[in-house]
Amino acid sequence: MPSARAIATAALLATATLLSCSLTACAPTARDGGRGGDGGGTATGAQDADRFREQSLDWKDCPAPSPVQGGGEAPAPLPDGTRWQCTTMRTPLDWKKPSGESIGIELIRARAGGDTDDRIGSLLFNFGGPGGSGVTTLPALAPDYEKLRSRYDLVSFDPRGVGDSRGVRCLDPDAAEEAEDEVDGTPDDGGDETDALVELNRLTAAACEKNSGDVLPYVGTTEAARDMDLMRHLLGDEKLHYFGISYGTELGGVYAHLFPGNVGRAVLDGVVDPTRDRVEEALGQAGGFQLAFEHFAAWCVEQRCTLGEDTEAIVDAAVELEADLDETPLPTSDGSELDGDEVLSAITGSLYSRSFWPALLVGLEAVTDGDGDVLADLAEALGQHGTGGDSDDTTDENTDDPADESNENDAFRAITCDDSSDRYTVADVEARMPEFVETSPLFGPGLAWSALSCAGWPVPGEAHHPEVSAPGAAPIMLVGNTGDPATPYRGAARMAEALGEGVGFELTYRGEGHGAFDSANACVRDAVHAYLLDGKLPGSGAVCEPEPLPEGK
Repeated sequence: MPSARAIATAALLATATLLSCSLTACAPTARDGGRGGDGGGTATGAQDADRFREQSLDWKDCPAPSPVQGGGEAPAPLPDGTRWQCTTMRTPLDWKKPSGESIGIELIRARAGGDTDDRIGSLLFNFGGPGGSGVTTLPALAPDYEKLRSRYDLVSFDPRGVGDSRGVRCLDPDAAEEAEDEVDGTPDDGGDETDALVELNRLTAAACEKNSGDVLPYVGTTEAARDMDLMRHLLGDEKLHYFGISYGTELGGVYAHLFPGNVGRAVLDGVVDPTRDRVEEALGQAGGFQLAFEHFAAWCVEQRCTLGEDTEAIVDAAVELEADLDETPLPTSDGSELDGDEVLSAITGSLYSRSFWPALLVGLEAVTDGDGDVLADLAEALGQHGTGGDSDDTTDENTDDPADESNENDAFRAITCDDSSDRYTVADVEARMPEFVETSPLFGPGLAWSALSCAGWPVPGEAHHPEVSAPGAAPIMLVGNTGDPATPYRGAARMAEALGEGVGFELTYRGEGHGAFDSANACVRDAVHAYLLDGKLPGSGAVCEPEPLPEGK
């Protein structure tokens, strides 16, 4: 029988699913800058913006990702020999004052591989977060989208504040990790532990202002949406064809609101509910993760696991395990410790993909025998421990300089807090805590406390939730997963309603994990391909069922 770590590693390698939205509310809010596209609001502003529309993009073979993008090697050519190309697009730092300072937005593309006569244009991707580098993510996931490359150039980018697009920097990464290790993310003493969490948020906000104060006011979702319309123009497309995942659905909805006449074929997968503020979204996530863990527990019972005789017993055991290790951490073989936060991180990360469940089962069974190595490995490998962002927190393993690490977590906080006007206090959290605990005793407390992350932020946020209404826009395909923990299924219906009549069209996937397309479900992929490649929308009430799993999986 393979070792526990071998099983965990195999499960991790079995999927390329992104981890979109962790134990913090993931639905950002958007700044409503109007429904035009000049960014300046005046004739002079439009003229100033025109200078950006007149630039030419200088595409060259991509270098290795920079450390702040996550590091690693230069993307290898695709199987047919197509090379990845990168460029820098100049855009106003402040779209309301386009005559002022400009910043560079980093882009990557792979040219269409089919007949040039069949080429539709460019397909722009945002994989979620916010905070993940599209420049590093697109090549990693390119095999999933190869069929789309038959008619599109595949394009992604580092949104402003992310990676090499004027990436936000806050605390020194080593100092941040050390501080987070010393802070309980779910304080329950009402005293010193709570004070430590509040102080960490204060220190982080102060460091962000000190190190990136010049860019902090301009990293919101609306600014990124305006950047995307400039990309559309410079890529030579009359319409923006778009594939957004998780937070990328929020960005897509905001783009549709600002530029309804420029929407082409768009797919939003793992749809964020645009009608909720941060606490409401966090409460929804608590319910989503609770449901997903109950599904895991039911599967565990089917596998005759040793964690409990039924679903309720397994859920209760997980709650008790998290509490016990929060009080007394379990030593691991590498000399570190597995605490309650890491247990929660491992469980949370494993619920993003059905393929992680076997590793989670092995890890939970092992920890009951006093072996915390597998859960510690899962927490680290899935990028959840100490993060507030999306996708896996890759860093450059070849550097010892803490300043040379991905800025994904800093960007997540900056974009989220720039978008959201919500500024909650300890008293606010404590008042709502019973509701969170009732919804999910395992995930609720951490999600409730995440509401403090924007307290003391130096930039005022814009709204409680974004404006995504887009009357007159082309149809947008919304893919909702009934078992999605991070963006619960109801978000797709609410996005459809908010976009407006005749704009949002839903496809339901009765599956597990976050999002649907990256599950590799043939029904979902066929439907997405049919729309993006041939313009065919699914019928009303269309549903994709999960495919049978191999026995024991």
